[in-house]
Amino acid sequence: MQPGIPDLRRIVLKAQQMQAEVERTQAALADAEVTGHAGGGLVTATVSGEGELRQVRIDPSVVDPSDVETLGDLVVAAVRDATRQAAELREDAMGAVTGDLAGEFDLSALGLPGFGPGPGGVVDASPAVPDTGTPDDRPGAGPDTGRAGGA
Repeated sequence: MQPGIPDLRRIVLKAQQMQAEVERTQAALADAEVTGHAGGGLVTATVSGEGELRQVRIDPSVVDPSDVETLGDLVVAAVRDATRQAAELREDAMGAVTGDLAGEFDLSALGLPGFGPGPGGVVDASPAVPDTGTPDDRPGAGPDTGRAGGA
């Protein structure tokens, strides 16, 4: 192995370990449940860690046949609360697995575009071919004049 060049075997091994951990985390998220609340807990919605709606519970005291719109609003609010919590759970769980991948390996030594540090240490994500800002020379590709036929 040359100095400054990442050990590809180590990268592959780390990727395989991470893939196994991602699969375990996804299975755990499928089994996890979070519950959202609305109306002071009179309406609850339970979703899986993957965001699948599993249950809605409505306290009978909120059921008013003359005001079904409010009940609908409470159900939507409870589902949104549960879905938001599930998204946070997924983000936290997957973030714990993947960590900071950009900092795990220094790939700048490979000399590939997009893998070197840019200004302020930010990874360079610029295109390999710079945009010259010149208009396309094809007929009809110039600025739109708003007239038919481009003239």
